[in-house]
Amino acid sequence: MAVEAAKWQAALTRLGFSTLTVAGDGPVDRLLPGLAIGATEPPTRSELVAVLDDADLVVVENVCSLPLNPGAAGAVAGVLAGRPAILHHHDLPWQRSLFAGHPPPPVDGRWSQVTINELSRRQLAKRSIVATTVYNSFALDPASMGPATGRAADDELRRQSRAVLGIADGQRLVLQPTRAIPRKNVEGGIRVATELGATFWLLGPAEDGFGPQLAALVGAARCPVILGTPEGATEVEIHAAYRACDVVALPSTWEGFGNPSIESVVHRRPLAIGPYPVADELAAFGFEWFSLAETDRLRAWLDAPDAGLLERNVAVARAHFSLDDLPKRISSVLPDL
Repeated sequence: MAVEAAKWQAALTRLGFSTLTVAGDGPVDRLLPGLAIGATEPPTRSELVAVLDDADLVVVENVCSLPLNPGAAGAVAGVLAGRPAILHHHDLPWQRSLFAGHPPPPVDGRWSQVTINELSRRQLAKRSIVATTVYNSFALDPASMGPATGRAADDELRRQSRAVLGIADGQRLVLQPTRAIPRKNVEGGIRVATELGATFWLLGPAEDGFGPQLAALVGAARCPVILGTPEGATEVEIHAAYRACDVVALPSTWEGFGNPSIESVVHRRPLAIGPYPVADELAAFGFEWFSLAETDRLRAWLDAPDAGLLERNVAVARAHFSLDDLPKRISSVLPDL
């Protein structure tokens, strides 16, 4: 979510806004601890007024969407009543079993409601909340993907990254660039790697108490498994991770969007994707991806790669998910200031 918020901030700057960030933790312009997920007390009205009073527009990133800090959500909604704001919904309560009984996001005549997928927009509509979908956006210019660009530089970065991981020439590597929690379906990613005869690399850590389950999955795996970045190695940046791999796996059972789906396209890697609902919505734009059950077809593709498939996917992403178009999309949902 922080990655997408930063993209919105840059787009708003391109639209002529001066921007600043407010959060409960992290490197932000104005720190308000009561906004943090683990805060023991929500922010007071006076604290919120102090950090928001000079803003002409407030973009609320998920605070009023998913009740991870209900007290903060209520306080923010109260202070913003009657003021221009965009509620940017990455998740909604009923999309997580833990929060299924919570009410929908608050509404106000001065606010724009924005979702990151059509599924959420339709679900809000059923609850009489009018929203607009602005899909997550991605940089498609190779110069934005890291310091190394061009075929020779890409090949060298791939070689270096695989050497750090101990991946030999000719050894296939399946990257799952997610955390390890139940809905990320790490078991599905391991299965893809096993059926391809590949090494499995889970980039993110175990969270929400999933460590013991992850250890059990790794212990039972019938393929080599790499967790995170190997001890003693320099951290592998995300763009280098994509270049190092041969296949991207996103086996999730639920994602609000699933950025690796489009990131795999940007980095021209085939994708094995799980059956989460928004994946079907994204695939309908014309992406040519592989289901988790299509490892035979994926193996055949790896044996005889079709660059045309990758380039067709890039063309779809450029038409519908380009970061260059984000300012225009945001301008269409700006409330009256």
